[in-house]
Amino acid sequence: MTLQQLEYIIALDNHRNFVKAAESCYVTQPTLTMLVQKLEEEIGIKLFDRNTKPVQPTPAGIEIIKRARIILREVNELKAFVRNEQEQLEGSFTLGVIPTLAPYLIPLFIKQFVKSFPDTHLQIKEMQTEQINEGLLKGTLDLGLLATPLDIQYLREIPLFQEPLVLYLPEKHELQSRKEITQSQLDLNEMLMLEVGHCLREQTLSICSAKKKARNNGFEYEVGSLETIKELVKQGIGYSLVPELSILKETNAKHLKRLKSPEPAREISLVVHQNFTREVLIEKLHACILQSVPKQFKQSIKTKKIRWR
Repeated sequence: MTLQQLEYIIALDNHRNFVKAAESCYVTQPTLTMLVQKLEEEIGIKLFDRNTKPVQPTPAGIEIIKRARIILREVNELKAFVRNEQEQLEGSFTLGVIPTLAPYLIPLFIKQFVKSFPDTHLQIKEMQTEQINEGLLKGTLDLGLLATPLDIQYLREIPLFQEPLVLYLPEKHELQSRKEITQSQLDLNEMLMLEVGHCLREQTLSICSAKKKARNNGFEYEVGSLETIKELVKQGIGYSLVPELSILKETNAKHLKRLKSPEPAREISLVVHQNFTREVLIEKLHACILQSVPKQFKQSIKTKKIRWR
C-alpha cells in the first residue's frame, strides 16, 4: 500500500470515473486502473463496484477511502510543517567556531546578522574541530564554522570561502629578502605552531611535510593562541603560517610575506548534520558571512586548497 495508491482511490471516489480520475492525477487510465486493482488484491477487498455507472465504492471501500483521506490529510500537514520548519528563522541555535577563526570572523558579520534577524539567537562557542564534529553528530551543536574538507559521514559541508595562509616572519629574517617563497623552503625547525588539537597545526604540517622538526628554540611552549605566536615571531623566535583574517587589521606589513602562487589556503565552511532542517537559516547565515569577508577570499584562482585530514 502506497500513498500514491491512496491518492488514486480518493480521486476515483471523487470522480466516479476511471478516465477522469486518471486525468486529475496526471497519469494514464490503465496506470490508475492497474494500481487500484493491485491495492485491492493486496488487501483482499474490493473497493469499487465496476458494474455500476458511475463507478461506486463498496461498503468496505467507503470506510477505507474515508481512512485514506485522513492519512493523506495528515501527510500533507506533515509536509507543510517540514516546509515551515525549513523556512523558520526564529529560535535559539548553537554555533561552534574554531579558535583560529572565531575572533577574526565573528566580529565581521555578527552585528549585521543580529540586526537583520532579531528573532534568531546564536549561542557561539569557541571549540576545536573534533569537539565541533562530535557536537554536530550528537546534536549538542546546530552549526559549525570550521576548516574543511572533513569527509565525515552524516555531516554536510557548505563551503564559504578559501582563506590563504600567510607567512609571519621576524623583521630581519633571511626569507624577507626573497622575491618568492615556496612551500619547500619552509623549515619546520623554525616553524611555530599551535598545540595539538588545532586544525591549523595539521594544515601547517601538511604544507611543510617535506621536513621534520628536529630541534626547538631552547624552550617548549604549548601555544593555544595565534596572537601569542605572533608576539613570539616579533621577538625573533621562529616564524609561522597564519590565516589571513588574523592579520587584516595589521597596518605594519614588515612581518608579512605571501607564499608563491597558488597560495595554500584553508577552506572555511558552514557544517551541519545532514538532518538539520533550517535551510533558510543556513542560507541567510551563509550570505551574511560572505558579505563580510574580503572579496579576494571568494576567488580561489590564486589559491590551492589544503587537504589536511
